[in-house]
Amino acid sequence: MHALIIEDEALIAIAIEDALRDCGFTSFDVAISAEEAVAAAARTCPDLITADVELRPGCGITAVQSICSEQPIPVLFITGRPSEVRIRMPGYGFVEKPFSAAHIVDGTRLALENRDG
Repeated sequence: MHALIIEDEALIAIAIEDALRDCGFTSFDVAISAEEAVAAAARTCPDLITADVELRPGCGITAVQSICSEQPIPVLFITGRPSEVRIRMPGYGFVEKPFSAAHIVDGTRLALENRDG
């Protein structure tokens, strides 16, 4: 399975990738901006997207909205701004920073289950 990690802090992206490996993901794209995320998703459609809300530059929510406008993809927001996810993307799962690997694993399983519905 392939995951797109939208995160502008390298150490956090690595921690997310490590946790996703425990969920069976074997390939990854890491994007540090909304623009990079949209391009990465166009190259390789991900089975899961993780996204931070606040990027330098851009916004993870905007990237997710653009990517998922064509087809639904499970999304897990990993952010220090969960209230923005609740307001702008109600119904989407999130993990609040700081997080543990177990939080990522649990959130990923829920996102994938919701896709399979």
